[in-house]
Amino acid sequence: MTRKHSWIIALLMTVVLPGCKDRNQSAARSSGTSSNPPPPKSTAALPATNNATDKWLGNWSGPEGTYLVLSKNGDKYVVLINSLDGPATYEGTSTGERIEFQRNGKTESIHAGNGHDTGMKWLMDETNCLIIKTGEGFCRD
Repeated sequence: MTRKHSWIIALLMTVVLPGCKDRNQSAARSSGTSSNPPPPKSTAALPATNNATDKWLGNWSGPEGTYLVLSKNGDKYVVLINSLDGPATYEGTSTGERIEFQRNGKTESIHAGNGHDTGMKWLMDETNCLIIKTGEGFCRD
């Protein structure tokens, strides 16, 4: 895949994924009752979850519009990081309780932690986070 195609895919994910999330949240709010549970999520397209790191699949939010999206392609992870410099995509592999990937010629790894572990004041109160390094973390509820 060319760099141009990666950029286009990342841009589409930036536009489409937040819209899907907002639509689902709006639908839940408009139902008005808590006795009507949301419809079950389809699992037909989801890959098998054989690794401990598979539970991290999906969207993770960081400060100032940054985010991390983890997905799978076979037994490899697709690591999409939208930083203040823009989106970049990497191929990752599971190594126990971490996902490793190559960025700028260096091996980086993603591991679980909490907001305090991110070293970022905006995330300090969070409990469910992924950290690449101090100052680069993403959380979700």
